[in-house]
Amino acid sequence: MRRTRLIAQAGVIAAVYAAVTVVVLQLPWQLGWGPVQFRASEAVTVLALFTPAAVPGLTIGTAIANLLNVAQVGPAALLDVVFGAAGTLLGAWWTWRWRARPLFALAGPVVANALIVPAYLPIMLAAMGVSGIPFLGIGPGTAWPVVYLAGVVTVGIGEAVVVYGLGLPLAAALRSMGAVRLLDGDSVGPGTVG
Repeated sequence: MRRTRLIAQAGVIAAVYAAVTVVVLQLPWQLGWGPVQFRASEAVTVLALFTPAAVPGLTIGTAIANLLNVAQVGPAALLDVVFGAAGTLLGAWWTWRWRARPLFALAGPVVANALIVPAYLPIMLAAMGVSGIPFLGIGPGTAWPVVYLAGVVTVGIGEAVVVYGLGLPLAAALRSMGAVRLLDGDSVGPGTVG
């Protein structure tokens, strides 16, 4: 019963993450991609505070959402499918591992994405025809370490704003609504709804 519950939770989490990501990527403000990313779906990473199903769910959701970008960006987006999902896997695992310390736990997605995404982001941006990031002073001839470090800072800031700014209130709302009981399979015993 517990295994079935976790599989179902992982599927729902994957679907929610992927759907929110796709919606954000379609917005005209382009907040979900680029050197500074504010993917609202990253707020859903807080679910790893409540259930281990969030680890595979978020990873699969990330892979699905990023796979949908292959049509728009081209084969370079496969980097985001593989390495973006790997970053999500590490971040979600960290969050689940340190769930007893939520502020520390939520650093997992921030750090994982800040270190991994900037390594391949220049390749994806180039595939989309973006040759520089003028507001950061980055042009076509800028050395990779400079581009990487700028990406670490900008992706990290965007991730932190979403995870802590949207994710923490989401976690508090889930707790106050009693939704945590539904996610935590250990607290659901015989005769309990959910």
